[in-house]
Amino acid sequence: MLSPNLFILYVSDPVVSATFYAQLLGRSPEGFPTYQCFTLDSGMVLGLWSTNATDFVSDGMGHRSELAFQVENEDVIKGLHAAWVKLGVTIEQDLHAAAFGLTFVALDLDGHRIRVNLPDG
Repeated sequence: MLSPNLFILYVSDPVVSATFYAQLLGRSPEGFPTYQCFTLDSGMVLGLWSTNATDFVSDGMGHRSELAFQVENEDVIKGLHAAWVKLGVTIEQDLHAAAFGLTFVALDLDGHRIRVNLPDG
C-alpha cells in the first residue's frame, strides 16, 4: 500500500515562504532557491515549490486544500493562535467551535490555508 510522505504547496518565493514556515514549525528548511522543504516529526515532508521554476507546469488555480496540524488539546490550539497572531500571521477564521471542536485557520504568504484543530474522535 502506498503511504503519502510529501505534501507540496506551490508558492511564489520558496525562500521567503520557508522563513515564514520556519517560524511556525520551529525548524530549519532544506533545499535550494526554487524548492524548500521541512521534514516533520511524523516523517511527512512539507515541500514549497516555486511557481516560477522552469520545470513547474500547472494549469490549476486557487487554493483548494488545507495544511492541518492536529494537536493534543485546546490549550495548544489557543497557544498557537496567540503566538501566530503575535508573529503577524493572517488569521482567516478566528478561534471557533466547529463540529469537530475548537479550531482556527491561518493563511500563509501565498494564501494557503493552515488549520489547527484536535484529532478526530
